[in-house]
Amino acid sequence: MTSATPGDHHGPSGLPSDADLLVVGAGPAGAAAAAHAARRGLDVVLLDAATFPRDKTCGDGLTPRAYSAMQHLGMGDFLADRPVIRGLELNGWGRRQQVAWPSSTFGPVGSAVSRWELDDAIRRFAVARGARMVEGTKAVGVQITGGRIESVTVERGGERSAIAVRNVIVADGVRSGLGKSLGREWHRDTAYGVAARSYVASDRSDAEWMGSHLELRGPDRELLPGYGWVFPLGDGTVNVGVGALATGKRPASMALRPVLEHYARMVSDEWVLTGTPARIASALLPMGGAVSGVAGANWMLIGDAAACVNPLNGEGIDYALETAELAVAMLDDEADFTAAWPELLRREYGPVFAAARRAAGLLTMPKTVPVLGRPGIRSAALMSTVVRVMGNLLTADDSDLIARAWRGAGIAASRFESRPPFS
Repeated sequence: MTSATPGDHHGPSGLPSDADLLVVGAGPAGAAAAAHAARRGLDVVLLDAATFPRDKTCGDGLTPRAYSAMQHLGMGDFLADRPVIRGLELNGWGRRQQVAWPSSTFGPVGSAVSRWELDDAIRRFAVARGARMVEGTKAVGVQITGGRIESVTVERGGERSAIAVRNVIVADGVRSGLGKSLGREWHRDTAYGVAARSYVASDRSDAEWMGSHLELRGPDRELLPGYGWVFPLGDGTVNVGVGALATGKRPASMALRPVLEHYARMVSDEWVLTGTPARIASALLPMGGAVSGVAGANWMLIGDAAACVNPLNGEGIDYALETAELAVAMLDDEADFTAAWPELLRREYGPVFAAARRAAGLLTMPKTVPVLGRPGIRSAALMSTVVRVMGNLLTADDSDLIARAWRGAGIAASRFESRPPFS
């Protein structure tokens, strides 16, 4: 791999004129990719349409897998004074189970940090390692020659300029505007998520357990195909949110704001809430690799842009950090990522995502939820398995019975799907 010498490569607009690697999107996936690439000595430009710090709709939870990925990135010091989360407090059908994070290679603890703070911290970490940050600038198009991106057109303040590139990593989130212009397509025939989150003052902000309510009901007590969460942030507030599953055939028809506000009232005593939901925001989530067009000759989509999100809970920070490192490891000026990148994603996540997509599809039918949930919440062993799946704690290297069974279910599900993950 060749590398330009990092420095001031600027055009007339004051924006960078060229880079070894342009990373579009400075969320956890993009910023982590920029940090890994800069560490390898590449001249990296990290570009985002927003000015940081900025908000992002999220539950703010870090599973042990995400916590471990943050440490691997080199940000263990950042986590040192953050909340320590021991596991999930699962509720439903009149029962409650406190389930510690199951044993895994990722360690026994997670955490919770607002995306306002987390994303800016990872971005600053990348800059400290040599990445050139460009804020308030949007990637609006590409120039392709011989199947390769030669330059990316960017816009700031109504003015456009081009950045010549060797490689591009696209990490611009769930909507992925640049990915769409490159042919990325989101397929909604499999399960996707809709979610809303808020912040509420709480006297239990320092709790060591994430709250999760598997029996989500609306203001009229109707059972909904989703779940509610309360994640303690350790700063006097908790993240209170609701998420629902949907498919193209069974779209989520609920109005999220009244459901969230009803849920906050429902957990008010349990979590000693001392305020009302504020900063309510919602989002759609492609999940389980349900996208196609994730790579080309010299570009790759990572993180949320590649639908690397757990279909059962909407968690994606761990996959964002992992795909960032995997993509940077694949960079080579002479390589063609068109087939290699989706093949790698399928190898790493395909069976797990396929099984979760099938399970999530079943859960979009409200009648299925109590059939599975009511007996499940009564079994500590079953709930530990649920937490292992929901916490993204199954890996391709796990060989125990549960891991083999889940992967086997995913492989079987793939045979009946018209479109496997990342294709």
